[in-house]
Formats: sequence, structure tokens, C-alpha cells
Amino acid sequence: MKKIYITILMMLFLVISIKAQGRNESREKIKSLKIAYLTEQLNLTTNEAEKFWPIYNSFDQEQQELRIKQRSEIHKVLKERGEIDVMDEKEAEKLIMSKLAIDKLLFESQKEFIQKIKKIISYKKIIKLQMAEMEFGRKLMKKYHQNGNRN
Repeated sequence: MKKIYITILMMLFLVISIKAQGRNESREKIKSLKIAYLTEQLNLTTNEAEKFWPIYNSFDQEQQELRIKQRSEIHKVLKERGEIDVMDEKEAEKLIMSKLAIDKLLFESQKEFIQKIKKIISYKKIIKLQMAEMEFGRKLMKKYHQNGNRN
């Protein structure tokens, strides 16, 4: 119960902080809260954490960069064309193929990450990690929307 209370307070602090600070500072706060949340959920030993976090941080950065690239390509095409209905089939196919190529890179990155961390943490903890990442994202979005920060 105490862990839940602490987590809720951390999320509330996060939302308040996001309003008051710039985008980069907000990202750093989110990252710090995410690390704290994942560490708590995974119950990492000191030895595990020491080996795990450098690998995780590198993986997380790579995933973020790929997602940003994917979104920017889609936004670029939509900005040039105005809307999807104006695209011809060749352009749409090119966009889909580009998205699929990045999806493949995301998958390969995740596969490589699991190969590395399975030597550090158990498969059960890997599953817990994936579930905790999803839960953190849900909680973050819920707090974001509750505070009327929709853009």
C-alpha cells in the first residue's frame, strides 16, 4: 500500500512539474520517475541494477530515436500533402514500407536488448519490466489528461 501511495505521489509531482518547467527538463523528470518506478517494480538488486541500467538506458534511447524518426516521416508527408486522401498509391506504399522498416528496427532492437539483459535478470523480471513500462505509460497519460494538459 505504501508503494502505491508513493507511486501516486510521484506521478502527481511529475504532472505538476511538467506544467512548471520546459520540455527538456520535463523529459528528465519523467525519465527519473520512470527509473524509480521500474526499479521498484522489478525489485532489482544492487548488482542487477548496476549492470541493467546502462543497457536499458541505451536501449530506451535507441527506441525513442526510432519512434521519433517514424513519426517525423509520417508528419513530413502529411505536411507536404495536407491529408492522406490526396496521396497517390505509390506515396502511400512508400510511407507504409518506411514505417514497416522502422518497425523491424524497433523489433530487432528489442530482441537484442532481451539477449543482453537475460544474462542479468530473469525472464520473469523481463516480463515484469515490459508490464511496468506499459503501466507507467498509462499512469502518466492518465495524470496528464486529468490535469487538462491536452494539446
